Amino acid sequence: MTSPVPSSLVVSSPIVSTQWLADHLGSDNLVILDATVFALAPVTPDGPRYLSGREDYLTKGHIPGAVFADLFDVFSDPTGEFDFSRPNAELFEAAAASVGIDNETTVVVYDAVVGQWAARIWWLFRSFGYDNVAVLDGGLTKWHAETRPYATGAVRPRVAGGTHPRFSGGFVATPRPELWVDKSFVESIVAGHADAALVCSIPPAEFAGTAGTRPRAGHIPGSISLPAAKLVDPVTNAFLRGDALKATLAPTVTSSAHLVTYCGGGIAAAASALALIRAGNEHVSIYDGSLNEWTADAAAPLSAPGA
Repeated sequence: MTSPVPSSLVVSSPIVSTQWLADHLGSDNLVILDATVFALAPVTPDGPRYLSGREDYLTKGHIPGAVFADLFDVFSDPTGEFDFSRPNAELFEAAAASVGIDNETTVVVYDAVVGQWAARIWWLFRSFGYDNVAVLDGGLTKWHAETRPYATGAVRPRVAGGTHPRFSGGFVATPRPELWVDKSFVESIVAGHADAALVCSIPPAEFAGTAGTRPRAGHIPGSISLPAAKLVDPVTNAFLRGDALKATLAPTVTSSAHLVTYCGGGIAAAASALALIRAGNEHVSIYDGSLNEWTADAAAPLSAPGA
């Protein structure tokens, strides 16, 4: 685990409020990231199509000082077999440095949807050993609803490279491999050989197998349904908290201390992981290949009770 040089600004929670961010705009070593990606309709037979939020960031506005974080080709491995495959440590270090982040930086990330893309960036930083990063509660939707200031056009990233000799080259990753699991581990869960529970973050109809475009419908057997869209307030877009969060997460309370989240491609799974961490679960991992990888294997079992 890294031991970051203390920043003048440290986040103590995986989420921060819009007021917190408004109070700290312009702070030294603060980097704000816009991680927006849009899902396009209609969905094609090959699966959902996605559009980078960069154009909206440039023309429709962003939080002042925010730098755009490209989840297509920068914060993912563009050579990966599936969309948004997680990068290795070397690629991630380059990605972080490209948006002005080093190991002395405080990072706040947001998106213009329900927080799953921001959560993905948060999880990537966490999995590479860096904790001074938080997701903006309510994202751009809540920021705009509160008529807070915004800007258009690109923001030039700060130059990464901290004052500490160890971090002078930019961002130094220290991977936490336990925050990810692979297909073989999921197979061991399904077979009953691993003490862990699967949490599925796809929409309910896809979970039931009555919707979706994958050639094989449904969910991994034994999974608990926790749709990512259910984790935010439908009016304010703020993350659920208190009794509302507890009630939503109630099905995930199992005898297994290890919870493994997945979805179609590891994005919505990050939103569920964020909610579970906020609720006090200490052993959460993401199956990065998710259903993109699982359904590509004709021998991998699926459950589709509604199909």
